[in-house]
Parts: sequence; C-alpha cells; structure tokens
Amino acid sequence: MPQLSFTSPIGPLALFEADDAIVALDWGWLPESDDTPLLRRARDQLEEYFDGKRRVFDLTLAPQGTVFQRKVWAALEQIPFGSTLSYGQLAEKLGTAPRPLGGACGRNPIPVIIPCHRVLAADGGLGGYSGIDGIETKEFLLRLEGVKP
Repeated sequence: MPQLSFTSPIGPLALFEADDAIVALDWGWLPESDDTPLLRRARDQLEEYFDGKRRVFDLTLAPQGTVFQRKVWAALEQIPFGSTLSYGQLAEKLGTAPRPLGGACGRNPIPVIIPCHRVLAADGGLGGYSGIDGIETKEFLLRLEGVKP
C-alpha cells in the first residue's frame, strides 16, 4: 500500500493510499514512503489547511469501516470548516444515539480530513480525540479553524 510521511504542526503524519483513494491518515513517521500523485496532493492540501489557506479538502476518500461508521464519517465531512456540532446533535441527525456515534468518531481512519475534531460534548466541552496528544490536538485543530474551545 503506498504511503507518505511528512511533518505537520501536530507532529509527523503518514498518509495511506489504496485503489486511487486515501484510506488512512495516522500519526507517526514511516521509514519508507512512496511518492504517488494522490499522496502528494493529499499532503499538499493538508499543508495548505495547516497554513490557513484551505478550508475544504478535494480528495477521493475510501475509509474502511462498518456501514454505520461510514455513515457517521460521511456526516462528519458535512460539518463546515469553523463549525461544530455536539455528539447529540449529530446523533439526532443520523437517527442514532450519541455513544455509538462517539465510538465511530474515535475509529475515524482519516482524521483531520474527515473532521471528527468538529464534534463536541453537549456542554460545549471537547469530549475526546483519538489522535496523538488527544484533546490538545483537537483544541489545536479547532483554534486553527477559528473555534474557541
């Protein structure tokens, strides 16, 4: 599977590609990287996002998960840059409960690009975040988008 590592403000990131789609983004540096056009494009778009020059990603994504997880991840992609929803609000939109929705957010294989960081607790608290440094990373991403957590 082609993969590309690069540095970012939230630490080293690794992108993974399969069948001409981005399938994962993970924290860490891989000793070997591939340089495919799609991986370069994804890296460039992430760098633009971190530089405050991109609000929407234009990439083919193919996250692997259950039907329910993919439904949640598709809904996350609809939350606009600089906006947030509570787990309860998103659960209501999807006709489910907040707890399984939170589980699906925590299993998001393409964080940042699929913006699970835009989902907050009902009281406005940050809730959780599965990325490296957890809540600190979520807070950084929200601040980058102009949200005051």
